Amino acid sequence: MSVLAIVAGTAAILLSAYRFYGAFISRKLGIDNKNTTPAHKQKDGVDYVPSNRFVVLGHHFASIAGAGPIVGPVIAVSFGWMPALIWIIIGGIFFGAVHDITSMVASLRHRGKSIGEIIQEYIGDTGKKLFLVFAFATLLLIIAVFMDIVARTFVTVPGAASASVFFILLALLFGIVINKTGVPLWMSTGIGVGLLYFFVYLGEVVPLEIGYGYWIAILVAYIFLAAVTPVSILLQPRDFLNSFLLYGMILFGAAGILVGNPRIEMGASVHFQVDQLGYLFPVLFVTIACGAISGFHSLVASGTTSKQINREEDARMIGFGGMLIETLLAVIAVMAVAVMTRADFITRLADVGPVTLFSEGLGGFISSLGIPAEVAIAFVALTVSAFALTTLDTCTRLARFVIQEYAEDLNESTVRHFFMNRFFVTFLVVIMSGMLLFSGQFEQLWPIFGSANQLLAALALLAGTVWLAKMNVNPIFTVIPMIFMFLVTLLSLLVFAWNQYQQQSWFLSVLSIALFVLAIVLVIMARNSLRQFYRQERHDETKAGVKTVSNK
Repeated sequence: MSVLAIVAGTAAILLSAYRFYGAFISRKLGIDNKNTTPAHKQKDGVDYVPSNRFVVLGHHFASIAGAGPIVGPVIAVSFGWMPALIWIIIGGIFFGAVHDITSMVASLRHRGKSIGEIIQEYIGDTGKKLFLVFAFATLLLIIAVFMDIVARTFVTVPGAASASVFFILLALLFGIVINKTGVPLWMSTGIGVGLLYFFVYLGEVVPLEIGYGYWIAILVAYIFLAAVTPVSILLQPRDFLNSFLLYGMILFGAAGILVGNPRIEMGASVHFQVDQLGYLFPVLFVTIACGAISGFHSLVASGTTSKQINREEDARMIGFGGMLIETLLAVIAVMAVAVMTRADFITRLADVGPVTLFSEGLGGFISSLGIPAEVAIAFVALTVSAFALTTLDTCTRLARFVIQEYAEDLNESTVRHFFMNRFFVTFLVVIMSGMLLFSGQFEQLWPIFGSANQLLAALALLAGTVWLAKMNVNPIFTVIPMIFMFLVTLLSLLVFAWNQYQQQSWFLSVLSIALFVLAIVLVIMARNSLRQFYRQERHDETKAGVKTVSNK
């Protein structure tokens, strides 16, 4: 089977989904430019900054993508490329895109606050606190792990380290140009992207070689500064420019597929059980998060992105469209390894890991354009590492938002003052992440957070469903993916808890059960909230009817 046919067919399906299903969801959500966005209502020049939709798309896409739509899909091919492909396409359109845009619009209607704020208003204070604690723990783990990943990458690929430093300096200059001068965006973007790709080359010429400990110290300082700096200075321009690395990787890969017309060598058989992973259901749907649906996206959509949207209609392109671009990337990731035989795939995956395997596969596609294979592979690897850095500092800012939202309800004014200070809170986040990194516990905890991330998606859909129901909107388009994601994550948590219990890993077993109970509690609270709402509605209708009869 032709890789070109799969990728071209997927692109056509995703374009149609954006045109028709995206428009349908936008109507259901009542997207209207007459509604003033939080970026204008609460403009502060730091976090709330109305921005060009293409700039915000670049930030959003760079933040949600990272290495997620590559690592998960490549590992999931262990069950077969066909089930991975089917879930990515169906999940991306009917689960992920709906999850992302609903989270984004809900945040736009609630002062740019996170899903936790929506849970507080429509489910209750306790629900908000439980959700924020869960989200904060997830973000701390991601920060710790990505600091380790980025530092190790910079040690082993010093060219990527120097290129990343050049990217940050370029982003600072680019931010000044687009915000302080009258240079048109198209012109500054053309120059900026040209310099971006030049720095990819320059990084290889002047590699930055320093030790792991030094990189950790540098990254700690960097993420602190990045999280407290106004978004228009670093976060927006850096993510906007970096997104062109990913766009370029996708376009070069697509062009290589068009020219080289590679064939799928891996059989289309489905493997329902895989050693080290488990059974296809529910593991496939937990392994493939980014690319299909990921709870982390709700934190970005309702955390940083919603605070930058200029007009409500921009949410469709940024939220729904951004997710579909990531879905296309995930499909390309599957195709990059499906050109191998299954035996070779399993062997190489164990030897070099998913990122290197993807880099080799996509680099092979790009080499069909006449680019040396080693250059193409290095470019792909650099792009992936650049987005790991992007995810790192975005998560730090999101963790700050989570603490600040939690602190809004504190009665003690002095304590509340400290926790509303962005410098103090960011310092706290960085210190806690560093402690987690050096404790080594994250390596043991990481397997459970595949399920936790998808549970986060189910909880975000739950919040969106309750919000829509109370707005008298039929939430069937969020209810179906919500139910499915709860089934998948709760089952996977039970399986994980049982496996850890058998291995006498008591802490992980108890943690899995705790997450399971958290989800059940929030579902019960949501059900009770809706029951009370509908009971009140029936009471009001009955009262209105009695009053009408009395008047007659």
